[in-house]
Amino acid sequence: MAHVSIPKYWKALPQKYRLVAGKCSNCGELNFPPTTLCKKCGQENTQKHIELKGKGTVYTYTIIGRGGAPPEFAKMQKKCGPYAIAIVELEEGLKINVQLTDCDPFKDVNIGMKVSAVFRRIYEQENVIRYGLKFRPIIE
Repeated sequence: MAHVSIPKYWKALPQKYRLVAGKCSNCGELNFPPTTLCKKCGQENTQKHIELKGKGTVYTYTIIGRGGAPPEFAKMQKKCGPYAIAIVELEEGLKINVQLTDCDPFKDVNIGMKVSAVFRRIYEQENVIRYGLKFRPIIE
């Protein structure tokens, strides 16, 4: 099982709950999650934390079927069945890896689909329920 300690999980809560990124004051590059070094210019400690809007477009995706889920998601998969994982291009230009929710992965998901972030239960580990953001289709 992929283990994420409780302190490490808590440290990443701003990214998991609010999509907090770092914007480099030197070159303007967005880094998600925020890092000490800017991935573009390499400057240290130049990032100002900003909250991303949580809206974007499915760039590509795959469906995780029976037996393909990481161990921490096996219980959820047994209960809910296959689910989609996507790379979403956010309005700010970043591409992030997300789980899609509130849709049939075989019928509803497509490249170019507009999605938005929603707060959901992710999985349980060490008797602690892990929450975070998933993305769901925007119904227009």
